[in-house]
Amino acid sequence: MLVSTVIGSWGASMTGDSLRQELAEFLKTRRARLTPTDVGLPIGSGRRTKGLRREEVAARAGVGLTWYTWLEQGRDIQVSTPFLENIARALLLTDAERAHLFALSNGRVPPLASSLAEVAQLDPERQAKIQTILDAIEAPAYARNNRFDVVAWNDANTEMFGDFAALPIKERNIIRRVFVSPYHRDSMLNWERDARALVARLRLNYGQASGGADFSEFIQEMRDQSDDFRRMWAHHDVTDAGEGVYLYKTRKHGIIEFRHSTLMPEAVPEIRIVIYFGVTVG
Repeated sequence: MLVSTVIGSWGASMTGDSLRQELAEFLKTRRARLTPTDVGLPIGSGRRTKGLRREEVAARAGVGLTWYTWLEQGRDIQVSTPFLENIARALLLTDAERAHLFALSNGRVPPLASSLAEVAQLDPERQAKIQTILDAIEAPAYARNNRFDVVAWNDANTEMFGDFAALPIKERNIIRRVFVSPYHRDSMLNWERDARALVARLRLNYGQASGGADFSEFIQEMRDQSDDFRRMWAHHDVTDAGEGVYLYKTRKHGIIEFRHSTLMPEAVPEIRIVIYFGVTVG
């Protein structure tokens, strides 16, 4: 939601001509910074072009030279998501550069890269960054990926909801806990409404992940395990809501109304941090 908001507001402040010019200059600079050896091509003799030639980029991307030339010239053309994905791959764009390419091309948000969409655990450096953020939060909070796998949490979350560390890694998944665990189902006083909202968010993430293999396997597993999940998944509802109110019945604290907010850490943009602010109501 944050990315689309930024793209939308920025795109609205720029004319179509200026966006296309920005895109043209961006593509030229990305092409110029690459050498043939960077992409496994022979340098050859008498080469005058700085960086890769347009025809080399088009060939690497598997797209027509005319279409790529028009794109780099800033012409008013429409290109598909696969076309842009191929260009990003051919130019060895970073995740941020890939997002910028899509933003400049008609203000689109790119699908999640598969490496980000299907990650179940973080590497040690990113894990440490996320844990530092969580430990600085006094309220219950945890970090999840777009498939709702929980990858980190703080002590307040353990105190309120139980210890994820006591579960096998595969079971540390919010969707799985909500639909398979009787305890979690009984604890959610508005289970039907809240479960529907989770599935709607999951389906949006699934679409952005372009149906990655691990993600698809997870969806099929949940459909096999839960009649309710299969029923809700069939509705094709989607939402990008990052905030809401839950009513939980906890063993230690009774009924608590939680307002939750979802944050995207800039250092680890594929992860979402969910924070719960609670008020005891019964």
